Amino acid sequence: MSGTSVDGTSVSGASTSPAPALPATWVAYDFAVLRAVAHPHLGTFVPVGVVVHARTAEYLVLRTLRDVAALRARVPDVDADLLARYLSACEAVCRGDAAAGPVALAPPSERFHWITAPRSDVIQCSPVHAGLCDDPAKALDRLYAEYVG
Repeated sequence: MSGTSVDGTSVSGASTSPAPALPATWVAYDFAVLRAVAHPHLGTFVPVGVVVHARTAEYLVLRTLRDVAALRARVPDVDADLLARYLSACEAVCRGDAAAGPVALAPPSERFHWITAPRSDVIQCSPVHAGLCDDPAKALDRLYAEYVG
């Protein structure tokens, strides 16, 4: 238990000072990891992309691994050429490319939710996580390096 005792002393190291305020330049964002699931009925997966959405910064970017040789090495039980095309289509949806179909014309938040919606397919998404950053593009770089490599 933390707080202040009856005699006014601090209990369990509780601090009476307020939490430090976040810098005004910080941006809240959501992210998810795109996964290639060779056998959806087994649930095993390989991370192949990261999507970052920072609504207040009007930022929505999906970065995927599209190198066919790398996909073939990481996910050998899947048609790597087809998987690369699927990932490219997902990136086009996030960009808002009209050639990607009607969902690409939706507002960024709807496109993010479409990309991260649960599905039982070869491309699935992790749960959505939240974060804070000062630059969403740098956050995407860091997350991609961490999860996809």
